[in-house]
Amino acid sequence: MTEHPARRTVLATGASALAVGCVGCGGTEKKEPPSSLTGKVLTSTNDVPEGGGKVFAAQKVVVTQPQKGQFKAFSAICTHMGCTVNRVADGTIDCPCHGSKYRITDGSVVHGPAPRPLPPKTIKVEGNSIRLV
Repeated sequence: MTEHPARRTVLATGASALAVGCVGCGGTEKKEPPSSLTGKVLTSTNDVPEGGGKVFAAQKVVVTQPQKGQFKAFSAICTHMGCTVNRVADGTIDCPCHGSKYRITDGSVVHGPAPRPLPPKTIKVEGNSIRLV
């Protein structure tokens, strides 16, 4: 007859394996790698419509032009569930997942469920070029 390990032994071994597997898991904060376009031209000022904007999904940034010659940039990641915003229209930056909308002027929430504004991104306008900084 084969002897089976005690239930406590099996549970303790499983818990130990789980703990070892989680070593280094750390906190829940997501760290994004630096953009490959940092310092490089992102777009032309001519490509960002006045009173609107343009989403750069690959770089996770949206650039807006609230007024002629005034350019702003924000994270393109919705603060609700992490979806990427997909359009800029009628003065808002829009998320397709749950309908959140943000102002093109400052990234603040116009319509939830987003709990926080879009974080600003740093850009530099040089002539007709817009660069991520």
